[in-house]
Amino acid sequence: MSKSNNQDQSVTNDDKSQKVNKEKNNTSELNEDKTSEDIENTESEIENESEGDIGSKLEEKNEEEELIKIKDQLLRALAENENLRKRTDKDIEQIKKYGHIFFVRDLISSVDNLTRAVEAVPAEKEKLDEPIKNLVVGVEIVLQEINSFLEKNHITKINPLGDKFDYNLHQAMYEAPSKDYDPGSVIEVVQPGYLLHDRLVRPAMVGISKKVDSKDEKKDNVKNI
Repeated sequence: MSKSNNQDQSVTNDDKSQKVNKEKNNTSELNEDKTSEDIENTESEIENESEGDIGSKLEEKNEEEELIKIKDQLLRALAENENLRKRTDKDIEQIKKYGHIFFVRDLISSVDNLTRAVEAVPAEKEKLDEPIKNLVVGVEIVLQEINSFLEKNHITKINPLGDKFDYNLHQAMYEAPSKDYDPGSVIEVVQPGYLLHDRLVRPAMVGISKKVDSKDEKKDNVKNI
């Protein structure tokens, strides 16, 4: 009996040890499964975090590029406005300075007519009848006032008698030999010119001297003889 009991006890102990081992094995397998799941979850979280970081970085980069574009557009717009302001100021200044040039051109024609009228008056005005003399004096006063008005408004007369010919200011009407003037000099002002500030309103119409030829000198000598 004692032997059988001992055998039964040993069998029981073996079963228990097998059960314990099975439980340990199951526990270790469960732990391994949990560990693998945890690793997978951790990897997925890391991937999600990395994707989130990449996405946020891309958004930040896009925002920075957008800000750079907006700043560039703003600077360009400011530069264009500044250039427009400068051009507008320059145009306004030019209009104030030269805007009445067409009026001046029409006015100087009347001034020329008044000047011719005054120059046509005889030198001895005292011999004229009183009404005519008063008329001449009135025309002279009007002409003086107009010339004063022209000077105040920066309208300058070009009267280049004796000056060198300047194609920017003068218009040659004829050439004539002259011993009194150097070649290329203005020997007669047919019609005076005018400047508005530094802009030409009308060129002065002039006669220009040229070198005296030997033939012309011989003719002059024959005439003098």
